[in-house]
Amino acid sequence: MPSWREWGARFADLSTRVGVLARVANQTGLMWEITRPGLSVMKTVFTPSAKNPALIYRMHAVNAPNKVALRFRDLSYTFAELDEQIDRVAAGLRGHGVRRGSKLIVMLKNRPEFLLLQCGSSRAGCSAVSVSWRSTPAELAYLAQNSGAKVIAVERELVAIAEQATRELPGVTIVTVGGEAPGHVDFESLLTPGPIEPDSDPGALEDAAVVIYTSGTTGKPKGAVRKFPAEALPAALQFIAETPMRSDDVHLVACPLYHSTAFGFITLSHLLGCTVVIADEFKPESFLRDVERHGVTTTAVVPTMLHRVLALPKDVLHRYRTRSLRILFVGGAPLPAPLGTAAMDHFGDILFNFYGATETGLVTLGKPEDLRAAPGSIGRVVPGNEVRLLDDRGRDVPRGEVGELYVRSKALVAGYHKDDAATRESMRDGFFSVGDLARQDRDGRYFIEGRKRDMIISGGVNVYPAEVEAALEAHPGLVEVAVVGVQDPEWGERVRAFVVKHADADVDEVELKSWARGRLAGPKVPRDFVFLDALPRNPTGKVLKRELRGASVTDS
Repeated sequence: MPSWREWGARFADLSTRVGVLARVANQTGLMWEITRPGLSVMKTVFTPSAKNPALIYRMHAVNAPNKVALRFRDLSYTFAELDEQIDRVAAGLRGHGVRRGSKLIVMLKNRPEFLLLQCGSSRAGCSAVSVSWRSTPAELAYLAQNSGAKVIAVERELVAIAEQATRELPGVTIVTVGGEAPGHVDFESLLTPGPIEPDSDPGALEDAAVVIYTSGTTGKPKGAVRKFPAEALPAALQFIAETPMRSDDVHLVACPLYHSTAFGFITLSHLLGCTVVIADEFKPESFLRDVERHGVTTTAVVPTMLHRVLALPKDVLHRYRTRSLRILFVGGAPLPAPLGTAAMDHFGDILFNFYGATETGLVTLGKPEDLRAAPGSIGRVVPGNEVRLLDDRGRDVPRGEVGELYVRSKALVAGYHKDDAATRESMRDGFFSVGDLARQDRDGRYFIEGRKRDMIISGGVNVYPAEVEAALEAHPGLVEVAVVGVQDPEWGERVRAFVVKHADADVDEVELKSWARGRLAGPKVPRDFVFLDALPRNPTGKVLKRELRGASVTDS
C-alpha cells in the first residue's frame, strides 16, 4: 500500500495535470468545443496511465468528427477519417508481421502517409524511425541495421535506394508509397476495407516510441529513443500554455516531416484539435502563398527558411496577404539577432524563438517581447524543465558566463539506441546535454553561444563562435556568417570567418576586420575571412562546420 508521502506526490501530480489542462483548455478555446462524448475520451487521454500520443486522434474523432484535421494539396481528412485510417494502417502493419517492439523506417517526403504510418505504428506498439528521404543507400543501410528495422516505408520513386540498402539485410519488408513496385508491399494494401481486427496485445499501446536519428553533422548519427511516459502530454500542454495557440488555428507544416520541429508542432496543433496543412516542400514564395490561401495562423520554420523568405524581392513579399499569421515559431538552429528583428519588422511581433533538441524536447521559449529587448535570445525556461549551465568540472557557472547547457525534464529521451556510452557521456546527475553552450543574462533570458565541440581556444582564450558571428552579422553588407577554429602554429587555433555578402554589397576583408575590432576583443577578431556564395548546410538548415573546417583555403 502506498505511503502517505506517495499518496501526497500522486495528488500533487494530479493537481498539476488538472491545473495545466484547465488553463490550456480555457486559454485556447478548447473548453468551449468539448462535447460530452469528447469529454469522456479526454479523461482517458489525460489520465496518468495514458502513454500513447495517437490517442489524441481518438479523442477528436469522437469530439469533433467532421472537423478538418489535415489538408494536403486538394486532399483533406476529417478527424474521424484520420483516426480510422490510423487504425487501418496499424492493422495492416500487424498483418505484415509488425509486432510490439518492432521498428519501422519511414523514408517519405511531406505527405499524409507519413503521419498515418507514424501514428499507425504507434498504435501497433511499434517504434517509428524517421529518415531523410535524401538518404543514400549506404546511409539507409546503416540506419536500418542500427535500428533493427524490419519494415521500410519509402517513396515509390526511391524504391531503388531501399532495394540497394537492404541487399544484405534479409527479412526486411519494403512498403512503397505513391505507387506499386514489383515484389514489394503497396501502402494502399494496408488500408484494405472491412472490419478492423483489434490488437490482441493490450500492452502494445504503452510500448510505442519513435527513434529519431540526429542529423549527423559530425560522425555517424545516433538514434534518440523517445518513449511516451505519462508526463509527455502534460509537458506539451505546459509549452502550449506559454504561447497564444488556439484550438481554431490553422497550422502550416513547412519543415520536412522527418525533422523533429515539423512533427512536434503537428502534435501540439492536433492536441488542440487544430487543422494542419502539409506543404509538399519549402519554397519561399510558395510559403507565403500557402499562408494566404489557407488562412494560416501558426507555422514553424528554421532560421534558414526565414532568411530565404525575407530575401524575396520587396514586391513579392508584399504581394501576399499574411495578416492571418499570429505565431511564427522559429528554432532548430541559432537565430541571428538581425534576422529575428527583420522578421518582426515585416510580419509583426509574432516571432517565438524556441530552443530544444531531439533529445530534450522543447526547453526554452523566447517571446516577441524577449526578442525585442534581447535580440537573438532563446528566452526563458518553459515550466516543467530545469536548466543548469555547468563548467568542465560540473560546477554551475555564474550568471553572465558561458557553460554547457544541461536539461532535466519528464520529456527527455530514454537514451541513444544501442549506444549506452554516448548516453552516459551526455548525462550528469539526471541532466542531459547535447553539447550546446549558453549563458543567462540578468533578466533570466538564455543565449546560445555555440556547440562545445565548436569552441575555439586561441592563445589560451575561449572564443565562442556565436559571439563572433553575431558581431559580424550586424554588418549591413553581410547575409550570413559561420565561424570556425583552424590550427595555428603560434596560437594553437585561430578564428576563421566564412561570410556571404549581399549581392550588391561592396565589402572586403579589411573592412570586416576593422568592423570586428570595434566590437570584439583581440583574440576573437577573425584572422581570415573567406567569401562564399552560400554556407554548406544539411537538409534541415544546420551549417556543416566540419565541411568548413576541412575546406581548402589559402592561409593569409
